[in-house]
Amino acid sequence: MCITFGQNEGTKKRIVIDVGHRGIDSGAIGINNIQEKDVVLNIAKTMLRLNKSVLNSNLNLYLTRYTDTLISLSDRSRLAKALDADVFVSLHCNASNRKSRGMEVYVHRSNYVNTKASIALSLSVLNEGTQKLGFKERGVKLANFQVLRETIAFCPAVLVEVGFVTHVDEARYFYKLENIRAIALAVLLGIDNYLNNEL
Repeated sequence: MCITFGQNEGTKKRIVIDVGHRGIDSGAIGINNIQEKDVVLNIAKTMLRLNKSVLNSNLNLYLTRYTDTLISLSDRSRLAKALDADVFVSLHCNASNRKSRGMEVYVHRSNYVNTKASIALSLSVLNEGTQKLGFKERGVKLANFQVLRETIAFCPAVLVEVGFVTHVDEARYFYKLENIRAIALAVLLGIDNYLNNEL
């Protein structure tokens, strides 16, 4: 069961930010034990604040979790459907045994009505993250992740790997609050730019 919180309803676009992993599922563990679940929760909560301060609460943002709470993958997709979301963005961090780095965005490997829109959304987020922040661009990729598979039928859905917690420089980057703010703003502006271009 998902409990939802957001800003005022109305004609504003409804954006579901899926905060990857939770509880005992820490996700990727990187340099100095930095945990994916903590990084993406910090980014998502910062997006809420930036929506108010930078975008004047232009969007209705809903998070799939606001704390270190266990939320099933199916419930994350159900939330987007229940809210009749305009966009679903799942936040994650990458990991690798190699010295991989950079940002990449995944869309579901399907031919739903929302697939083209998902690709447009992914490119918008990727452009903000790589051109403004200087992250290496790893491109838009296709995958069969459950949260994408169960969401793509009713709204554009993407999964953003914001960087590698296993890369020394990127892990160090995630430790600084000003950098979390920069990533949050990049993702938020990527969503907003996509929505403005769709109008």
